[in-house]
Amino acid sequence: YKPFLLNGHPIIFMDIPSAEMTKYAANSMLATKISFMNDIANLCEIMGADVNKVRQGIGSDARIGHKFIYPGIGYGGSCFPKDVKALIKTAQENGYQMQVLQAVEGVNEAQKEVLFSKVKKHFAGDLKGKKFAVWGLSFKPKTDDMREAPSLVIIEKLLAEGATVSAYDPVAIAEAKHSLGDTITYAKDQFEALVDADALLVVTEWPEFRSPSFEVVGRLLKGKAIFDGRNIYDATELKELGFSYHCIGVKTDHKEPVA
Repeated sequence: YKPFLLNGHPIIFMDIPSAEMTKYAANSMLATKISFMNDIANLCEIMGADVNKVRQGIGSDARIGHKFIYPGIGYGGSCFPKDVKALIKTAQENGYQMQVLQAVEGVNEAQKEVLFSKVKKHFAGDLKGKKFAVWGLSFKPKTDDMREAPSLVIIEKLLAEGATVSAYDPVAIAEAKHSLGDTITYAKDQFEALVDADALLVVTEWPEFRSPSFEVVGRLLKGKAIFDGRNIYDATELKELGFSYHCIGVKTDHKEPVA
């Protein structure tokens, strides 16, 4: 164990109940940070504040730090949802209510619908016949894990409104087919997904999505609208390039709704 100790990772001996609680509490704490920042992001957007600046500010406080305070469209995967649910259920079975974690779970489920709501508002409530490009399907980059992925919620809602979806993910397409089947089109690359789409939705922050040629993006899209669920682009730059840009926690200068 010496290499762990030399790297500042202590070995702590404890009883089994405490060890199990530590594991669940750790993931639940991280999930709490994510949901809290998403709640703050939504309020920032209403109040005209910039959540990216707020994030930098509070992250500079050493007591808080910069990890797990990036706003977005909710967490997914196996660990966070499972462990939050497990603590809530364990508490209920023992006559106690985990009020904070119940709120964390509620905020997260609602956050998965935020990007869809922005899309629907932009198109004046009418998505029937519209085509949307989706970049990213897995719940986070560098995995094909589709469990509890925000993309599933967003795509389901788009399809329910009569829209079509062309999606691309670097590694998760095969896994996504188990959940989505042939209800959407799977593109061979990120740019193929854009062809004749009315808007682009960035759902997972894969590295290859961070610096695309916006000249190519604008040329392939039928409508120059980008809905950034991970805040990976610069709003000022995209506005100057003529895009209607929508992100999380920033009151962007939206163009008039498209009928």
